[in-house]
Amino acid sequence: LIENNRRRVAVLEEMARAIYREWFVKFRYPGHEDVPFVDSALGPIPEGWKAGTIRDALELKYGKALKADVRRGGQVAVVSSAGIVGWHDELIVEGPAIVVGRKGNVGSVHWIDGPCWPIDTAYYVVTGLPLRFVFEQLRRTEFTNTHAAVPGLSRDGAYSRPFLTPPDDLLDNYQATVEPLGTEASALATQ
Repeated sequence: LIENNRRRVAVLEEMARAIYREWFVKFRYPGHEDVPFVDSALGPIPEGWKAGTIRDALELKYGKALKADVRRGGQVAVVSSAGIVGWHDELIVEGPAIVVGRKGNVGSVHWIDGPCWPIDTAYYVVTGLPLRFVFEQLRRTEFTNTHAAVPGLSRDGAYSRPFLTPPDDLLDNYQATVEPLGTEASALATQ
């Protein structure tokens, strides 16, 4: 049952990624036939879309240190740049959350379904945009190491990366399309 659920989760996640690629990479979204392309700093994009940077779309907040010996167990995921590394009973983010690697695993992007405590090797995302869209957009972003000794991602370096934002109605349509897939995947993973 566990292996079957893992396969189903993988299929649901791939379906959401395929929709993202079709709509926001190949620009074959509902109604695309009637939308002309315009030039932008990121190349030709559909009219009405915004070619900006991550700084324009979201805020990356620093996680907070939480040593392993003070974690008290519980339902709150402790998240580092490598993903979930433990559990605690206090939270920083209600969830769902997007956590981006800051130290060690530079630019790793993690989706966390529930409440979490991002530690100081990671950033967490604050934005008004639909989180599932932002997650896929960040997963496709090429972040670069900005530190010498220990691999690291500076906030300014991350903020300077390109970020393409479609119109609100298309974002709402995407969120309504993929949210049921994410909800089902989350329920299967929990089970």
